[in-house]
Amino acid sequence: MYMNEYCVIDLDSPTPIVAAAIHNGHKLSEHQARITALSEKERFREEDPFTGIWAKISENHIVGQRSRFEFDLNRAPEKAIYILPSDAWGLNLWKKPLSDRVIEKTLQQYTSIYQEIYEGLSKLIQKFGKIVILDLHSYCHRRGGPEAPPDDPELNPEINIGTGTMDRDYWAPVVDKFIGDLRSYEFQGKPWDIRENVKFRGGYFPTWVHSNFKETACCISVEMKKFFMDEWSGKPDWDTIDAVSEALNQTLPGLMVEITKRKTNLKQDDNIP
Repeated sequence: MYMNEYCVIDLDSPTPIVAAAIHNGHKLSEHQARITALSEKERFREEDPFTGIWAKISENHIVGQRSRFEFDLNRAPEKAIYILPSDAWGLNLWKKPLSDRVIEKTLQQYTSIYQEIYEGLSKLIQKFGKIVILDLHSYCHRRGGPEAPPDDPELNPEINIGTGTMDRDYWAPVVDKFIGDLRSYEFQGKPWDIRENVKFRGGYFPTWVHSNFKETACCISVEMKKFFMDEWSGKPDWDTIDAVSEALNQTLPGLMVEITKRKTNLKQDDNIP
């Protein structure tokens, strides 16, 4: 296990399923906390609170401990630190510019985390042949303000499944089983609106996974619309949060079956580090 104030990476358990909540964190470094121009609520609104709870569905998990406003693990290294308002939804980020020294030190942590993830996933692949990673996120849908109507539901599904970074045809049995099992879960008498690649197609983390592990790791990005909380006040709806955990948990048996099937059909060109 790799665990510090920046990230928890536990990839030692005997299962080929990993749950990741890389935007779960809220804390900033002492220096960045002093110079941030954002309030706690502003940061919290753009982070992915409570996703770390969902990551507990698997004993193998990756949970970010620091805010994406310190460094964003779902962006490439050159974009991982938000410098300008254009990097972060037009928000006024800093009271004064970040120094080169702070940027360099922060990127060292980013690089260290990715190295640990690489080593942990490599070991799992060596053991199981193929693995599934659930890349768990959330997104805002009331950007007009707390009293404004929510964003168009036609363009903002309750759950967006991002598969734009993978070989979708190759991983179809795994992805289709996951989506089907998730759709079969009913909350308050009805299934959630689950669609694929409507709002998001997947960020840098799944891109990195599929680049490094090709046909040995299937990273499915799961973006939950913030229907489980008030995104302006930050108040959680614990019943809905628990229901999301339950729904994700019920997909695990099917994922195990499908990833085991893929393991028995390894191709000669599969990349097993």
